[in-house]
Amino acid sequence: MSKHQDTPVRTDCAIDTDGRITFRLPSTSAPGPRLLLVLRPKKGRPETTRHHLELHPDPADGRWHTVLEPHQSLDEGRWDLYLLPEPGAERQRLRPGLRDLRVLVDGHLRDRPSPVAVRIPYVTKDGFLALRTWLRTAHAEARAIDVTDRAVTVQARLHGARLHEDATVRLRLRGSDTVRSLSPRIDEDGKGFSFTADRQDLAVDGGGAGRFWDAFVRPTAEARQVRIGRLLDDVADRKHVYVYPAITAGGTVARPYYTVDNDLAIEMT
Repeated sequence: MSKHQDTPVRTDCAIDTDGRITFRLPSTSAPGPRLLLVLRPKKGRPETTRHHLELHPDPADGRWHTVLEPHQSLDEGRWDLYLLPEPGAERQRLRPGLRDLRVLVDGHLRDRPSPVAVRIPYVTKDGFLALRTWLRTAHAEARAIDVTDRAVTVQARLHGARLHEDATVRLRLRGSDTVRSLSPRIDEDGKGFSFTADRQDLAVDGGGAGRFWDAFVRPTAEARQVRIGRLLDDVADRKHVYVYPAITAGGTVARPYYTVDNDLAIEMT
């Protein structure tokens, strides 16, 4: 991994309805500056995926800018942003400036074609600018989650595919072959659906303490299952933001939550 310098340089970014992200940086006298996006590797692994964007001066104010087009595919993960002032120079990690994410707030209202590509600029825990990205063949966007003392009901909408009469919702017990199949209620457009998991559906043999049900929908009996989650807004990390009440199921407590990847799961504790 190459070294980088900390820098007070702040980068503004704005995203439009097509997913196009414009980055704007303060002017610099360095020749040929570029914006570097680096896919954050897993712990202990080297960096392997990078993406360069040429920076251009804006005649109006002299600031440097570049555009990440929606057709430029980015692997799913977290991308750190750096400034390369000139060829051969050390990269400089960027601080966030203004982030205009207004179009993302109602992003769930637009149907997305396959593949479903999502990008959310966000601020890391240590105060740097980064991108959270998802790239999936299809995606089921969870919306309302209603928790009563007897069951969990989820409303969702499928993007990149269509539901058929034989569609099923599947709750898979993480780390095992145990699956609960549920029949969803499907909207007339074949996109929206809802399902209810009650105490019996969520009960786990042996108590189930510390177990997790991951939620999927299978559009047809022969199709690959699609992960249910919540990606289509401006929240990059919702695990500790969206907190739901719990129900008692089979002697354990069941609570829906979002994983670190914003996927829907139900924790048994």
